Amino acid sequence: MTYKLILFLIIAIAFSIACNKPKTSAFDAAAYNAAMGKWQTDRATNLKKEDSWLTLVGLYWLKEGENKFGSNPANAVALPKDKAPDVAGSFWLDNGHVRLVAPSSANITADGKPVTELDLKDDNDDSGPTILKMGTLIINIVKRSDRIGVRVKDSQAAARLQFKGLDYFPTDPKWRIEARFEPYQPAKMVPITNVLGMTDNETSPGALAFEVDGKTYRLDPILEKGENDYFIMIADETTGRETYGAGRYLYVSPPDASGKVVIDFNKAYNPPCAFTAYATCPLPPRQNHLPLRIEAGEKKYSGAAH
Repeated sequence: MTYKLILFLIIAIAFSIACNKPKTSAFDAAAYNAAMGKWQTDRATNLKKEDSWLTLVGLYWLKEGENKFGSNPANAVALPKDKAPDVAGSFWLDNGHVRLVAPSSANITADGKPVTELDLKDDNDDSGPTILKMGTLIINIVKRSDRIGVRVKDSQAAARLQFKGLDYFPTDPKWRIEARFEPYQPAKMVPITNVLGMTDNETSPGALAFEVDGKTYRLDPILEKGENDYFIMIADETTGRETYGAGRYLYVSPPDASGKVVIDFNKAYNPPCAFTAYATCPLPPRQNHLPLRIEAGEKKYSGAAH
């Protein structure tokens, strides 16, 4: 067998093997669009739930001592009219701790069981807040900085019943960007101010550096207590125009072994305060205000009442 024939056979075999390999693609656009469609559907489904942000109808800050609650507007916690007795009971605040005291006639439950007196956990507790229910009302205690408040939801709130759905920029893989994780040593404390003007220091493990159209940008993500994914608050050149004026949120997975992080701006979503005036949304820190238009993710909510 001649050398040329052997060489021809080797090339032919190699070509045959290559042609018969399963065809793979670095990016499956159809699968990605389908996944994004499901993500958007799930987002709307969650907002339709009986305890979603659309049901938040009140936020009341407690003073030390007794704080009466009920439908009478003179109460410290004024519940929606016709949703509770004139005075349903009291929240007693004692040095950061809250105790519920109410008659059995108020028909208040916690974990499905009737309660008349109960020490209440707030939303900073590792196991979550105590959830009280009274008719269609859902009540829990929140702690923000050094203030203690009562959050009131109504499963029959007009905002939930009249939910108009969500609007998005067209899904665009361009905005699914690989970023480089630049760790802070030690972790950086980032002052985060909420819509009420309260400021707390949050932990940022490192910056996320990424490029758009040849320019490099950086974001400081936050590592929340008990969470694995990184939380990012952003503002950009669409903020207050096509998108909500207080910015948007998104989560990303932590960096892989090579320090890569995927930021998918198609999953940028509106904070709770886009849907209710009673949320305590944290705002993007100054360094997360990006001087570019991120035409991806959730747009302004058309049904916003504020």
